Amino acid sequence: MIKDLILLGSTGSIGETTLKIINKNKSKFRIKLLTTNKQIKKIYKQALKYNVKKIVIFDKNKYYDYYNYNLKFKKKKIKVYFSVNDALKGERKKINFGISAISGIDGMEPTLNAIKYVENLGIANKESIICGWKFISRELKRNNTNFIPLDSEHFSIWSLIKSENKNNIKKIYITASGGPFLNKKLIDIKNIKPKEALKHPNWKMGKKISIDSATMMNKIFEVIEAKKIFNLNIKHFEILIHPKSYIHAIIHFKSGLTKLLAHDTTMEIPIINFLFSKNNNFNYNNCFNYSNLNGLNFLKPKSKNFPLLKLINNKFNNTYFEIILVTINDELVNSYLNNSISYYSIHKLLFILLKKPYFTKYYNTSPKNINEIKIMVDKVKKYIDRNINANDKI
Repeated sequence: MIKDLILLGSTGSIGETTLKIINKNKSKFRIKLLTTNKQIKKIYKQALKYNVKKIVIFDKNKYYDYYNYNLKFKKKKIKVYFSVNDALKGERKKINFGISAISGIDGMEPTLNAIKYVENLGIANKESIICGWKFISRELKRNNTNFIPLDSEHFSIWSLIKSENKNNIKKIYITASGGPFLNKKLIDIKNIKPKEALKHPNWKMGKKISIDSATMMNKIFEVIEAKKIFNLNIKHFEILIHPKSYIHAIIHFKSGLTKLLAHDTTMEIPIINFLFSKNNNFNYNNCFNYSNLNGLNFLKPKSKNFPLLKLINNKFNNTYFEIILVTINDELVNSYLNNSISYYSIHKLLFILLKKPYFTKYYNTSPKNINEIKIMVDKVKKYIDRNINANDKI
């Protein structure tokens, strides 16, 4: 039987990976909706290739610019919407699968809006879970929607503990490749150019997450994300560097047993296992390469190389702190990619900004709804825009 699917963020790297899988299984899936922020030409081509009749363009300016393509869309009977709700409100029954692959905090609202329309939701968006998990989890329960995390580390943890009693877990190790600067001290690469920081040794990823990998911020986010998804104390988690990126999670149990999960460095595997979770007829073509298990070489990361790891000592109790942290990091990484600040300044300014009274006064309070999250994100962005100058001073 053909399964229906909606794909939020189809023009990004994870969206493209998902479409690659769908392209190999066209007889098994029908795409009901694709979304993009700005890439109109790209999503138009995707809609044609996969015979999709509904798309969403989130960016307001680009949404109105789409009229340049209006005749093309109309000719192919493709309807263009501004929100997920508008696109899906006429659906009479739940769609089998939804994948949220929108990068950044902008993915939170579309993810929340999609929950009531799908039976199974796979999320590959750290920021949505870090900043809005209490709202997402509430909607999942309210709509009886099954949830599976799609980031390779969280999918691995989920796979390893789904049949286990969480009280028996002693430690969960999340692995990190170490990125392009594994053996370099921060002081030695403080002025490294973005083109060098983007050269991830194992994964093909977008620019933002590639920089987060280099600074190790992505692992901080993954620990916060895992704490929330699996409802465990932050002390249950530890980060280990594993340069091969073949082992994605290790679970050590109180019984003395340790489980680990390995797979190739591709997001295809978590996505395939999500889409075929109730159907074992899929065969991933790559053969098991046992040599990848030789010399696994696990290392503890050093704070002099990755000072952002000190952030892990925070509590992350669903307050404004997480939202402020994510937004500051987003803005600093974007500034670095635009050559406005140095690589070193991502680290320096992040700690300085987090200690500003302008932000600290919010650390003991929590947003009551998604609109309050959006207001805080806007507040942080405006503060950074006003207060950071070309000399990296605040």
